[in-house]
Amino acid sequence: MISDIVNAISGVFAFLTTPVSWVIVQFHKVFGAVFGPDTGWAWGLSIVSLVVLIRICLIPLFVKQIKATRNMQLLQPQMKAIQERYKNDKQRQSEEMMKLYKETGTNPLSSCLPILVQSPFFFALYHTLSGIADNKKIGVIDQSLLDSAQKAHIFGAPLAAKFTDSASELAKMGASLTDVRVVTAIMIVLMSASQFYTQRQLMTRNVDLTVKTPFMQQQKMLMYVFPLIFLFMGINFPVGVLVYWLTTNVWTMGQQMYVISRNPTPGSKAQAKMLEGLQKHVVTHSATRTKRERNIVKGIVAKGRDRNEQERKFINGLSKAGLAAQADGTVVKSSAATEVLDEDGTPAGTPKRQQPKRQSKSQRQTGVTAAPGTKAEPASPAKPSLEKQDAAPQAKQTGAKPAGGSTATGANGRSKAKSGQRKGQQRSKSSSKK
Repeated sequence: MISDIVNAISGVFAFLTTPVSWVIVQFHKVFGAVFGPDTGWAWGLSIVSLVVLIRICLIPLFVKQIKATRNMQLLQPQMKAIQERYKNDKQRQSEEMMKLYKETGTNPLSSCLPILVQSPFFFALYHTLSGIADNKKIGVIDQSLLDSAQKAHIFGAPLAAKFTDSASELAKMGASLTDVRVVTAIMIVLMSASQFYTQRQLMTRNVDLTVKTPFMQQQKMLMYVFPLIFLFMGINFPVGVLVYWLTTNVWTMGQQMYVISRNPTPGSKAQAKMLEGLQKHVVTHSATRTKRERNIVKGIVAKGRDRNEQERKFINGLSKAGLAAQADGTVVKSSAATEVLDEDGTPAGTPKRQQPKRQSKSQRQTGVTAAPGTKAEPASPAKPSLEKQDAAPQAKQTGAKPAGGSTATGANGRSKAKSGQRKGQQRSKSSSKK
């Protein structure tokens, strides 16, 4: 059933059989001169070289896939909010999703581009190998090349042999059932395992674990579904196609490992590991020595207060080592750790706004204020004017009293009546009254 579907799809892409077979023949000429034209190494390495050539051409699409996947991860909280807000209006929900994709420049199909573009070449190769198995000339493969390909065995398994082939069919190709099934089973297991590890690597190392979204659950489900798909479909693939698919899975795994280590998702474990290694390198040399290092430091400095936990640890680690990151991505020696962040997210050493010190009651009455960190001096009593100082002895000698009655001058310069006396002039006591 599955083989019939694959054969039908391969027929659609039969127009690619000629260019695919031509590329294989050119590589076969090179490897045939080294290993022999009828060997499995010559034909197997030709298929591997075809995969490498296709994947090199797909590198720009792979970069777009990584960016699209990362953008989708960052948009998950907003997408979840839209789904909850318009859960009863599917049309409005779709419109808001498309609006969000347009505003952020995100294309959900970008993550599938490498697989979609690669699929026609995969089916063209399947169609070519099926023609070899049926002893049919196909593309640029003439009768001599067809005879050579049928003689080629990879660890005892012919290029066109399948796991489901019978012993009689394999005997026509000069192979045994045991050899073919052992080789194909090992290749299918390796193909599924590489697919599982690639997806698991993406989920465990290159995902912001602080954000829990349905997208993460979908990716986790695909981590187990894809290997099972390869496992069940692999038994219907010829050995040459298994070589092709195993090679492309290994290439994807290595390519993804490189991208994750060089440009990880912010907030992921991969970013924490990358910044930890970068910090040790920068502290050791007291400088950023490459353009990549300067670009990373420049991007972190530009974020300011929006840095995540890993990025704050990186800046703090440099500051503790006596280094300060600059806006251009370089680092300079600094005696003070001015970039260490406090709990409130502001750099340590930044002047904090101080509240005015509460004054005592006596300070408020006397109008004296103290500068922060200093003690307030007590207010000295106001000295009477010279005129009043001169008038007091004269009044004592003549027996006259100052106008307005006996007064006492307070600290604030105001005249107050003595306790027990009425304001205004007071009659003197009679000298005869005893």
